[in-house]
Amino acid sequence: MPAKKVKLVICWHMHQPWYRESIDGQFHLPWVYLHALKDYADMASHLEANPNMQCVVNFTPVLLEQIEDYGVQCKNWLKTGEAFSDPLLNYLAGITPIPKDTEAREELIRICLRANASQMIHPYENFSRLLETARIENDQSVIDPKQLAYLNDQFFYDLLTWYHIVWLGYSVKQLPIIQGMINKGEFFTAEDRTQLIQVFEQVMNKLIERYRQLADKDQVELAMTPYAHPIMPLLIDFKSMHDALPEAVAPMSHNYPGGYDRAVWHMEYGIEVFERFFKRRPQGIWLSEGAVSEQAVKLLDRFDIKWTASGEGVWHNSSYLSDLDVNDPETRQNLFSCNRLEKANACLFFRDDGLSDLIGFEYQSWNPDDAVADFVNHVHNIAKFLQHSDDEHVVSVILDGENAWEYYPDNGFHFLNKLFKALSESKEVETCTFAHASDSCCSVSLPKLCAGSWVYGSFSTWIGEQDKNHGWDLLVAAKQAYDKNIGHLTPEEKQHAQLQLAVCEGSDWFWWFGDYNPSDSVRDFDSLYRLQLQHLYQLLKLEIPDTLFKAISEGGGDAENAGTMRRGHDG
Repeated sequence: MPAKKVKLVICWHMHQPWYRESIDGQFHLPWVYLHALKDYADMASHLEANPNMQCVVNFTPVLLEQIEDYGVQCKNWLKTGEAFSDPLLNYLAGITPIPKDTEAREELIRICLRANASQMIHPYENFSRLLETARIENDQSVIDPKQLAYLNDQFFYDLLTWYHIVWLGYSVKQLPIIQGMINKGEFFTAEDRTQLIQVFEQVMNKLIERYRQLADKDQVELAMTPYAHPIMPLLIDFKSMHDALPEAVAPMSHNYPGGYDRAVWHMEYGIEVFERFFKRRPQGIWLSEGAVSEQAVKLLDRFDIKWTASGEGVWHNSSYLSDLDVNDPETRQNLFSCNRLEKANACLFFRDDGLSDLIGFEYQSWNPDDAVADFVNHVHNIAKFLQHSDDEHVVSVILDGENAWEYYPDNGFHFLNKLFKALSESKEVETCTFAHASDSCCSVSLPKLCAGSWVYGSFSTWIGEQDKNHGWDLLVAAKQAYDKNIGHLTPEEKQHAQLQLAVCEGSDWFWWFGDYNPSDSVRDFDSLYRLQLQHLYQLLKLEIPDTLFKAISEGGGDAENAGTMRRGHDG
């Protein structure tokens, strides 16, 4: 009798926050379209090339809306010359002239430095040389203002073209038109740049349909996160932060006003957006950052959600709280089971932090063959551990679907291609989805759930530190103003204000506050968060508080992977 295969679910979480200033203002950062062209396109390509590879792909509704928006903008510019809402694309298209003043020129060069040097700059000689031209020889981090005045417009057009080329996915780079540009290397014309934007339009306007087709084949389960990616347990109850960190300092505000109703709204509106794009209801919900509490998990039953998931740290903390010995082999099997809370229907899966973080942080520097062999070997070892059980179990690997690949050669193309191929052909591993696993895997009772997230098993990334708490207090004040004044608005004004509030409730603002993050990123998100709150007050027809014109956090740290990702456990 052949040995039973161990089930493996890989869940790719695709998320970018709302980068537009207000609901319909200018984009402040280009990460939505850059990650769409690089990471979301490549992931679709990998899955299409490996039809026996099953997995879960989780999209946030705010990301879907922004991808659609960029696709429409590209089409409109190509058709009518209509300007973009993204300043960087306006430079690339030639709509906005290359600036003449030194400060604006320096900022444009700094923008084009936002790429991993070893994998996205140094491999491209022409791009690397352009960047070196504008730097002081003995200090590679400082731009030489004296040289900026001597750089002509062609320099900047070549720089902008190359920046966008290196941010294309490996699969997109293989297009003949892109290969032609890479080979040309310099003196890019307006026609070249138009052809580049034509590629953008084709990729982004086909992207969502590609994932929908993969779901139609039952190869991919499409899952969702509440609309604007809020930390649901914190919206519902600030006190949930003390489950994992009893001594953590809370914000001055005792709670987020009307937080449970807002959590319901993010679910309701998120499902509405998800259904519009994918023509189906989600069976599973990756609560933002795997942030769970008993109240948040039970809320999912209102929407007939089949499963949710969190991090291994939450499982550890919940096991201790439930008087279970995590070192006991039988208890340890629960990590690989479908866990259920009392009076809750949704199945709760837990991330294997070790396996997930190997992909997120370690394999980037490995030979792809060695990395794949190591990963598969780890899964086989787990399978051996589970062999004495007759029950079905599942190994859960959950991580960002975009941020890791910048640190891999060729956007992780060779690693992922070999990994998907190896898993598809394995006689010991069966890839599947959480929806399928929830029907077949061992179901165990989890007596108590310790509220927390996939990051360290706590909410420390979003609350409990001075700057983060101040950010929450500003949001609470804005929500109180919202509750007091929303009744005075017209139905259309109410809808606009409600969406603006949702943007302000997103988790990403609080993620970046703190001195351990890079100062440039902290400055960008700090400024944009305060602008979002300012716009909310304007929509409520209220005076903007003075506190929203003062920086919340400065940063200055050197966080791993530029702060875009965290490991599942600290240390």
